Formats: sequence, C-alpha cells, structure tokens
Amino acid sequence: MKLSFVIPVFRNEGSIVPTYQKLVNLSKSVPFDYELIFVNDGSDDNSINELIDLHHQDLNVKVLSFSRNFGQVPAMIAGWKEVTGEAVITMSADLQEPIELIADMISKWKAGNEIVICHRNDRDDSFIANKASWVFYKLMKYVNSKMPKGGFDFLLIDKKALFVLNQIDERNRFFQGDILWLGFNTAFIPYNRLKRTIGKSQWTLSKKLKYFLDGLLNTSYLPIRVMSLLGIMFSLFGFVYAIIIAYNRFMNNTPFDGWAPIMILILIIGGLIMLMLGIIGEYVWRTYDETRKRPIYIIKDRFEKE
Repeated sequence: MKLSFVIPVFRNEGSIVPTYQKLVNLSKSVPFDYELIFVNDGSDDNSINELIDLHHQDLNVKVLSFSRNFGQVPAMIAGWKEVTGEAVITMSADLQEPIELIADMISKWKAGNEIVICHRNDRDDSFIANKASWVFYKLMKYVNSKMPKGGFDFLLIDKKALFVLNQIDERNRFFQGDILWLGFNTAFIPYNRLKRTIGKSQWTLSKKLKYFLDGLLNTSYLPIRVMSLLGIMFSLFGFVYAIIIAYNRFMNNTPFDGWAPIMILILIIGGLIMLMLGIIGEYVWRTYDETRKRPIYIIKDRFEKE
C-alpha cells in the first residue's frame, strides 16, 4: 500500500523536518509505503533549503517550488496532480494536526470510504480566531449542509475520487466545497487542533476574507437570491409607503412633513444598492478571471526522483 502526502509549505521553517520525521515513523508502525510531496508556496525564509535537504536524504520526498506565493489551495492542487499513490493525505506543515489520526483515516478508507475528513471539533487558538472560525463555518453550513463543524483541511482522498477532483478546472476555488460536492462515500473524524509551537500562522485576515468570499460565491446562489428577495421586499415596502403618503396628501389634505423619513429611506436603499453592486462585481470579476485562463500557479523548480 502506497500513500501520497501533499503538504503545502509557506514560511514553515523549523517545522518541516519534525513533520517529515513523524510521518516516516508512522509509516514504519502502521505500515505503508510513502511519497511526500512538499509544495513550497513562495516562502521567503529557509523553508526551501530544508526541503531540498530532505529530498537529498530521502528520494521519496518530492519538492515543488512556486515562483511566488499563490496560496494554500493552488499549492494543494499542484500537489494533487503529482500523486502516484493509492490515496493522498493532505495536511499542513505546522504540526497542528495530530498525525496519529492517520491510522484511523487509513482504517476508514479500507472500510470503503473514498474520502475521510478530519474536521476541527475544537482548536487551541486565540479567542478571536476561534470565534471567527465559528462564524465562518456556521455561515458555510447554510451554503452546504454537509459542512462539518470547524471546517477541514486534513483529509484522505482515494485515487478514484482524486481523479474526478483533478478534473475541476476553476479559479478562486473553495476546495472544501469541491470535496463535499463530489458525492463519494465520506467518513468524518473530529479532532482538537493543536496549538502552534513553531513559527506563526500565515493565515492572515485578508486571506480569510478572500476564502470566505470564495466559499460563499463559488458554491452557492445564496447571495444572488438574497439580493432578489431584498429587492422584492423593499420594492413592496416602498410601494405601500408611497400609497400611504399619496392617500394622506390628497384625501386628508395633509402635507408630507419632515425630511428624516426620506433620508432614512435614501440611506437604506442606497446602502443596499451599493452592497448588491459589490456582490455583482465579485461575480463579474470571477467570470472575467476565468476567461483569462491564466495558470493558478507557476512551478519554478522541481526536486524529484530521476
């Protein structure tokens, strides 16, 4: 049995070697043959040198190095296209995921599940990070009812499901939605995310907001439907309000006093229009981005077995 591991790397200096050692030790105790595909996502620290050293020590380590930082999802996609094992396990290189869970993932895979998802039941992070994650995945639950609590990026995919996943040719992808959309037999394993002990997270607020928009806009018609419902609701409200004003003006000869109601309506409706235009703009940009057909990543260097 051969397993492939796809591990995106971005400023993970210091945690790469411990991650490698834990996986190698696990391969001896489970056991399984392994292929480790590290994807260097434009790191500007010593990560690439650590990866090259590992490749020279162990030819089962393959290194792909991007020309610049393209993001975690493009790094995973690049790794998925290089897989040669019977299944692939995607994980991070920050030592926040319990590698011991891989044995359970393999068991559930052998039991007939083409996809095994380890989802975050709890996380040893800051209060703000925990609450932001809770809000994000609560909203994603409305978009996709199968979305597990806490989300996921630690998972196993059988080669049959991976073949279909690799056929998706889109930009700005929400990979968690793609995985759940496939429809293959899926098992879920909850776990508590460990506290990061080496380095600091590169998952910045801007990246989180971008990923939130990808999840909301790429996997659901919900934003468009909400805009339509709001438009209908406020149109009805405005129509009724106009009838009330006209009735009081012409039937009761009551002049319309005050500018406050008018300003309130203008501000509310104007704000809604700007919000809707912003959402439509996101859809237009994504459509334009798809038509340009630029690659979602550029591999500058490869270090692999000859």
